[in-house]
This record gives sequence, structure tokens and C-alpha cells, in this order.
Amino acid sequence: MKKKSAGFSTRCIHVGQEPEKLTGSVGVPIYATSTYAQDELGKPRLGYEYSRVSNPTRDRLERNLASLEGGIDSKVFASGMAAVSAMCSLLKRGDHIVCSSNVYGGVPRLFNQVLVNFGLEFTYVDTSNLKATERAIRKNTRYVYVETPTNPLMTLSDIAAISKIAHKKNVEVVVDNTFMSPYFQKPIELGADMVLHSTTKFLNGHSDGLGGVLVCTTKEQAEKLAFIQKSVGAIMSPFESWLILRGVKTLALRMKQHDESGRIVADFLSKQKKLKKVFYPGLPSHPQHELAKQQMTGFGALITFETGSLENAKKMLKRVRVCTLGESLGGVETLISHPATMTHAALGEKGRAAIGITDGLVRISVGVEDVEDIIADLEQAISAI
Repeated sequence: MKKKSAGFSTRCIHVGQEPEKLTGSVGVPIYATSTYAQDELGKPRLGYEYSRVSNPTRDRLERNLASLEGGIDSKVFASGMAAVSAMCSLLKRGDHIVCSSNVYGGVPRLFNQVLVNFGLEFTYVDTSNLKATERAIRKNTRYVYVETPTNPLMTLSDIAAISKIAHKKNVEVVVDNTFMSPYFQKPIELGADMVLHSTTKFLNGHSDGLGGVLVCTTKEQAEKLAFIQKSVGAIMSPFESWLILRGVKTLALRMKQHDESGRIVADFLSKQKKLKKVFYPGLPSHPQHELAKQQMTGFGALITFETGSLENAKKMLKRVRVCTLGESLGGVETLISHPATMTHAALGEKGRAAIGITDGLVRISVGVEDVEDIIADLEQAISAI
């Protein structure tokens, strides 16, 4: 009889988080070291030689995140963008990536302004459109890179359907699962070949630890990414690894509250006459609400809404008090931002217009404060419009 794997919350707390053997410390130690003493030539203790190559704290985190996403291994990097860069480092000149057209603005900035100079090719497509996605795949396509839901318009892509299309053409699917976390969405179960996160967001959950991860489904992927860690050196530090291990312990609890409050806030915003539109997969008005119910087990904390103009957005954002105006998302505090001047500024006015990002859009990452206080703050801020 096959042994049943532990539940999600149990794995958050125990996989890679086992008590340290020497002292019994329940918290994973921070191995703040650059090098390791060797007993004799060619015999490093437990295989550790130099912390760019491997570090016990980092190793613990990589085991933990692989378990949560259902992968065989994971490799962590200094930021989410470092993880995207590492993914592309697996490719060679002339290789092609099909990318969701509406992704975090730093991704097309990296692709269009850096990696094209090394001979990689990119096509941007609305990956919610399966026929358009299939048409975009070429003979030299190596990845279909999908962010779902998208940042900031909350458009969903059907991971299972895209995986079937891509795999028929021997193309791998990489899914950015940052918005949903492995608690609400499991891309590998749906057919994805790698999963990417900005660990800075929900996995860390406290707005204090920067990082990125790629979760692998094959030994070859893991070995190549380990080589990139060693060769390029854009690794996550032991302290950041420890912060994220600490954050992951409460991931399930936090995501439940983010989702519960997110639904309440989205419902409130959808009833505000001063707002033109609200984007949230949990609302029945969302065009992909049914896909959201099939593909995800919750709707999460991210909501985007249209205020109508840059001036309206400015007036509202100047008034927030409980909500924190700033970049990023996924923290225990409610974070509110303006995509056109923050996350997607690098796309330029034409680039934003092409994918539907207006100057009046505002994105909110609902935190775990008392939801009544979040709503009261939003209500008084919206009254400024």
C-alpha cells in the first residue's frame, strides 16, 4: 500500500524544517558562512565546500518548496527576476519563448532589453486564447511561459490545456504561480514542467525577504539549474532563505485569511459606483470565473480596479491609511499600488495600452488586517474621487 503523503500545512512546517540535530533547535539555523572546513583533501563534511555552491539553510528551503509544489527539487535565487533569468540561462542562441502578453513588467524588460542581445527570441500572446497560443509556437520554441492570474488584469490561462498543446510539440511549460501560491494552485499537477515564484511575495509573506525559486519536475532541470547557481552566483543568501522558511510555516493560515478577506473586499469594490470595473477571479462577473473554480482552490488576495483616470487614482491613493501605498504584494499588510507608474512603468505608454493597462488602474493585495478596517479605509479613499 502506497504511503500517503503528509498534508499541505504539515509539509509547510516539517519538510526541510526538521529540528537541527546537534542542538535540537526547532528553528532552522542560519548558516552564515562562506566556506567549510574539510577533514582532508577531497573529503568535505556532508558535501559542503563553498556557499555559492550549496548552503545548509538554502538546501532546507529548496526541499521545502519542492515539496509544496509537488516537484522533485527546487533551486532558489536572489530574486524572482534572477529566477526568470536562470530559466532563460537553460536556453541557447536562437531559442524561442512564447510568453503571456500581460505579465509582471520586469519580465518583458528583461526579455526585450537584455536577453534579445544574446540571441533569444520572444513572442507575446494572450495565453488565455488557446488557439493564439498554439499558433505562436514555432519549431525553435522551448518554453511557453505563463503567468496566471496575470499581473495586474487577473486574466487566467488554462494550464492543463496549454500543457497538452505544448507537450505535443515537445515544448515545456513554465508557470509563474506567485499570485496563487501552491496553496491555491498546483501547476505541476495540471501538467506544467517548471513552476516559478517570486518568494518575496506570499511564500515569505512578511515583506522582508527577497528571493525567487524554480521548482523542477526532472533531474536534468535540477542539475542544470544547480550548475547555473554555481556558475552565475545569483543565489539566495542564508538569511533570506531563513526568512522564507520562517514565512512558509504560516503559509496555509495566511492564504486562508487572504482569500476570505479578498472575497469580501472584491465584493465591496464591485458595488462602488465611482469605480468603472473590478478584476477578481472570484467575482461571478469575471469572464473566467468558471475556469478559476476548476483550476484553483481559492481566489486569493489580488484585486485590480479601474478608477477612470490617473488623477482619480492619485486622489484615492493619497488618502489611504490602513492600506500601504507601495510596490510588491503578498505581505500580511494590505499593499496598494499603481501599475502604470510602478510594476509596469518599463513597458511605456504604448506597451501598457496594448495589453489594457490604463493610468486609472489600481491594484490591491489584501492583507490579514481586520477586513472591516480595510474596507473602511478603501471607502474613505474612494470618496476622494
